[in-house]
Amino acid sequence: MNARLNVFTSPVAAKAWKHIIEAANALGDSGLPVATRELVMLRASQINGCAGCIDMHTKDAAAAGESAVRLHLVAAWREATVFTDAERAALDLAEEATRIADAAGGVPDEVWANAAKHYDEEQLAALVTQIAVINAFNRLNVTVQQPAGHYQPGRH
Repeated sequence: MNARLNVFTSPVAAKAWKHIIEAANALGDSGLPVATRELVMLRASQINGCAGCIDMHTKDAAAAGESAVRLHLVAAWREATVFTDAERAALDLAEEATRIADAAGGVPDEVWANAAKHYDEEQLAALVTQIAVINAFNRLNVTVQQPAGHYQPGRH
């Protein structure tokens, strides 16, 4: 399987995506825990059906020490007992922000308030930005049908 389009060979797309990649890299310096970032990116990617990002974030999280049990349970985090309250709040926010079109009013106030109980303003800013960035990556990969399965941890 080949992607429909290689965005990095298009001068316009490559220039735009360079900035989005830089935004993603900047989030690594935020106070948001790496595990939380990876879980949120994995969950949004599952919702969006982005095989490339699921492949990447599952492997990167595992390489960073995340357990297989937690990675397997991200899709069913509401019923799983292996996530902290803070992680659950982040996953809830990620789901609501990823499915923003499903809710007429956007992210519900109670979801935001729960996340705000666990994260300070800078961490919330990083979390919201991380969710937006992963959704951008997901939409690109799904649109061009980026193949998955060959990602090596730490490559990006």
